[in-house]
Amino acid sequence: MLQIRHDLTVLSLAPKARRLFEVSAPKIRSLEKSWDPSQGSPVFTAAGRYTTRGWTEWTQGFQFGSAILQFDATGEREFLESGRRNTVTWMAPHVSHMGVHDHGFNNLSTYGNLLRLMAEGRIADDPWERRFYEIALKCSGAVQAARWSRTADGGGYIYSFNGPHSLFVDTIRSLRSLAVAHHLGQVLMGENDRRISLVDRAIAHARATARYAVYYGDGRDAYDVRGRVAHESVFNPNDGQYRCPNSQQGYSPFTTWTRGLAWAMCGFAELCEFLDAEPGHAADLEVFEKAARATCDFYIQHSPADGIPYWDTGAPGLARLGDYLARPADPFNPHEPVDSSAAAIAAQGLLRLGRRLGDQRYWQAGLTVCHTLFDEPYLSPDEWQQGLILHAVYHRPNGWCAGSGEACLWGDYHAREVALYLLRVAEDARYLRFWV
Repeated sequence: MLQIRHDLTVLSLAPKARRLFEVSAPKIRSLEKSWDPSQGSPVFTAAGRYTTRGWTEWTQGFQFGSAILQFDATGEREFLESGRRNTVTWMAPHVSHMGVHDHGFNNLSTYGNLLRLMAEGRIADDPWERRFYEIALKCSGAVQAARWSRTADGGGYIYSFNGPHSLFVDTIRSLRSLAVAHHLGQVLMGENDRRISLVDRAIAHARATARYAVYYGDGRDAYDVRGRVAHESVFNPNDGQYRCPNSQQGYSPFTTWTRGLAWAMCGFAELCEFLDAEPGHAADLEVFEKAARATCDFYIQHSPADGIPYWDTGAPGLARLGDYLARPADPFNPHEPVDSSAAAIAAQGLLRLGRRLGDQRYWQAGLTVCHTLFDEPYLSPDEWQQGLILHAVYHRPNGWCAGSGEACLWGDYHAREVALYLLRVAEDARYLRFWV
């Protein structure tokens, strides 16, 4: 299990976080110089260079958002101008994309970060520019909320690109698009001018995720281990009845794909932070905090000693690694890959939950993961390598596996995001949150 280091502090990790952004800068420049956006979005590296993998367009916001985070951390205006220019030029189709559940990934990383910087006084507050970002975020949240399936218990969920029967655990973090749009005063207008609350839909989706995607060790099925997560929850779209767990990117429906686990950790922790500022949600917070605690506990229990997980906790090749949880992860082993992108996402979930609860166990676990992630062999200082954080996995069952020595765009983005989070705390600056 993760061996939590209690000697680490945000101040002791700040030099590593600053070095991460030093290493990051030339990689952002290299990718922008070499990439042709008309060919689609970069997804993961092959032989050190970013390449595309057509499935859904969910990563472009991470590319341009990375430049915005780079400016946020360093003040280098070239990255602000790059992120702003590319957001205006390329991101409009993502605002009205009816076919994906990924609005929070694409649009919060770009329009959302730019609006946040303006609200924080980091960039000039131009009224028309502000309204441009706001209308993009309002529309994005409403479009995502329109992907709605009802459940038999009176709730519902934002369905995945697989169709109306499918709830993905990933969406718990992409749910931020609804929260931000609601915070900006937006509603979804339905038939007969029915006004549909975006925060109500966000909460209903999160409740469905907590109920069906997260396990609590209460005997739900033969593989019910507290904190385990199913990637996909399948429903009968005719009557909304839950049918079974499934997995698209994990090994099986009854094992835990660790990036899905990480999305749940980070998504529930952030949602709790958001609802703390919204009155009247005590019962919802109880549900979401329970899910956040369970998933974070599972991550701690089922990760190797240094906090970098293998791609799925039930991957069959793990049996050939011996007592792999008792030692640091081995990204070079020949049997099963680690997933550094899951670690980058999970670290933020651990930190946010630990801060909110005042629980040092989660907080120090998050610092421990960052301590490992922000150094070799995960952090790549080589300028020829466009990836920032190596040893990442995309879709192992499909063979879309960046794997040993390669990086993915969401892993790089979330490493930058959690490094920025730590720098904000270390410098006693404004707390990093997704809404303004």
